[in-house]
Amino acid sequence: MMAASKPVEPESGSGLPRWQLALLVGAPIVLGVGAVYLWNRSRSKSKRNGERKTPEGSASPVHGQAQDGGEQKGMSPLDQAQAAKNRGNKYFKASKFEQAIQCYTEAISLCPTEQKGDLSTFYQNRAAAYEQQMKWAEVVQDCSRAVDLNPRYVKALFRRAKAQEKLDNKKECLEDVTAVCILEAFQNQQSMLLADKVLKLLGKEKAKEKYKNREPLMPSPQFIKSYFSSFTEDIISQPLQKGEKKDEDKDKEGEAAEVTASSGYLKAKHFMDEENYDKIISECSKEVESRGRHTAEALLLRATFYLLIGNASAAQPDLDQVINMESANVKLRANALIKRGSMYMQQQQPQLSTQDFNMAAEIDPQNADVYHHRGQLKILLDQVEEAVADFDKCIGLRPDSALAQAQKCFALYRQAYTGNNASQVQIAMEGFEDIIRRFPKCAEGYALYAQALTDQQQFGKADEMYDKCIELEPDNATTYVHKGLLQLQWKQDLDLGLELISKAIEIDSKCDFAYETMGTIEVQRGNLDKAIDMFNKAINLAKSEMEMAHLYSLCDAAYAQTEVAKKYGLKPPTL
Repeated sequence: MMAASKPVEPESGSGLPRWQLALLVGAPIVLGVGAVYLWNRSRSKSKRNGERKTPEGSASPVHGQAQDGGEQKGMSPLDQAQAAKNRGNKYFKASKFEQAIQCYTEAISLCPTEQKGDLSTFYQNRAAAYEQQMKWAEVVQDCSRAVDLNPRYVKALFRRAKAQEKLDNKKECLEDVTAVCILEAFQNQQSMLLADKVLKLLGKEKAKEKYKNREPLMPSPQFIKSYFSSFTEDIISQPLQKGEKKDEDKDKEGEAAEVTASSGYLKAKHFMDEENYDKIISECSKEVESRGRHTAEALLLRATFYLLIGNASAAQPDLDQVINMESANVKLRANALIKRGSMYMQQQQPQLSTQDFNMAAEIDPQNADVYHHRGQLKILLDQVEEAVADFDKCIGLRPDSALAQAQKCFALYRQAYTGNNASQVQIAMEGFEDIIRRFPKCAEGYALYAQALTDQQQFGKADEMYDKCIELEPDNATTYVHKGLLQLQWKQDLDLGLELISKAIEIDSKCDFAYETMGTIEVQRGNLDKAIDMFNKAINLAKSEMEMAHLYSLCDAAYAQTEVAKKYGLKPPTL
């Protein structure tokens, strides 16, 4: 479900998190996990992808090397050690790892302690042989000795990172692979992939624990209003009907007596009108417990607010009940299916999500909301043609739906842009011009057009579009974040970018997107402690476990960099 401020993004209880969508829409600074390592490295193609399995070659020239192991008289201890290592390498290449280990052990014992470079190579080679035997603790031990002797030894650090992963030591693995990424200037895909993998695992683990014990948090009123504005046929979000306004207006006889001041649902609706959102769940519960005439509506409204505060497990039984309530208004059941389908998408269950949207279309085929939200789902699943077909159905049912028209145009634009189809890109850009001309009050039209203009590097015009958004929705924090990111890409104006993102936080102190973006920028500036603080603020505001997992990944990446800086004096280049 869509917040009006973020036209491409589903609402908190559904869809994919905004870092993935930031990639989808080509945000000026990539907000993905890998980007925390270094913002501009995605432009460089990976140069070295090969597995690093082989032991090191000769670390220094060996004079008068012995044939197959007989040490010649007069050889120095270092030459003898090199000869032992070379025998070890032959055994290694023949997959005789036990004999290789014996030779490397001999090389270590013969090598003078002041020859640190050679000694570190021997330890690393022995670790490579242990790795082949899957003796992970021994790999870690030998790589640690190699790194102690040569702190910037990439091969030993990476081998230790892989062994730490096998031992399920994720934090230690992440620190090692972070050091490797920095030393290799983010050019090796293999180490980048390991970093990404361990960050995601750490993020999921931490989010699972934190999300289970989190305090439910009501989003800002602006977010809630944006969320409800993405539905046109949602009975529970419509203003109270004339006859429902005041209980004293009703006839006290007969059926109306049931809907007295004790009607929890009507009270909840009044609280909705007053933006007193914290009281809605409890009032809906009163209606449900008393089995009042508005039980179905109360269940759906309660489920919706459970989703908004990020409590999907409480929302699901209510949604299930409404969906299975055949006596309920079909619009209520379709709306519950849309919301449950969006929830499944957020939980990364696209098949269940698709089933719910299809069922909604089956039971209420004239409901524009079904096609609008299913179209967004299809964009997330990269099924652009199906998305466009759904947006067309929505527009057919509601020709005045500016949002569906803007999203259809954006879907076509992304398809053309990623397919490098210049003529179709031009047609889509003209489509945006047509939309903002026909729907000048639709902030989303300007926002999506701004994203497309940014892709096309038409920064000045993109900036104008964001200004239009701000004019129409001055309390929309997300627009300020996007405008701030634009300043960074367009003018490299860090101060103005941060000023605009700070303004977003001022407008909405619960805007996790603003904290996340500021954290990402601080990483890129090298202010890792400040970045970690920003990510932690975003974590406490995250509206779903998946979003929280992503934010933990960002935070862990920044933390790993602080540890690497302390241990090895390594820092990636900064903005």
